[in-house]
Amino acid sequence: MLASERQKQIKELVVRRKALKISELSERFQVSDMTIHRDIKAMVASGFVVKTFGGISLANQDTNVSNRNECVVCYKTINNRLSCRLILTENRVETACCMHCGFIRNQMLDNEVLEILCDDFFTNTTISARNAYFVLETTLDLGCCQPQFLPFNQSEHAKRFARGFGGNVVTFTEAMEKEAKQREKSKGCC
Repeated sequence: MLASERQKQIKELVVRRKALKISELSERFQVSDMTIHRDIKAMVASGFVVKTFGGISLANQDTNVSNRNECVVCYKTINNRLSCRLILTENRVETACCMHCGFIRNQMLDNEVLEILCDDFFTNTTISARNAYFVLETTLDLGCCQPQFLPFNQSEHAKRFARGFGGNVVTFTEAMEKEAKQREKSKGCC
């Protein structure tokens, strides 16, 4: 079994059971304890799980709604103007402080994400991030995570904003790809 498939199954198990023992996981997947520790390293670093004595536990025991005042990725205080909400399977909702963290969480949860909602930066109305246009690399610093992804419902609004404050306009798919490349690049330098 590939490591990515094993990690996906570990995530599913911990969501379902809330706590797991390392020895149980190594026996289940017929790998060493050290392999399981490597598998869960990114989950621990992201805050998805916490290490316990001899195992791991789901970090947020409330599986229906995350802490509304704190980002599920970076734990910053939520600014509703910049935040995004991830609608997940099993009636769960998570809130990220900005689209940057929203993209990271979307990649972490993969097929558990049913919808991503954010507010149009210009009109402050709720929109689907999957249909939005994003301005990135703007000169305007909003004091949240970097790189910034500012969502707009209309392409023309995003283009006008970029003309005034600099930046590039990209689609949801392009924004996801740019964020993933940026994260890969930052992993390589450390």
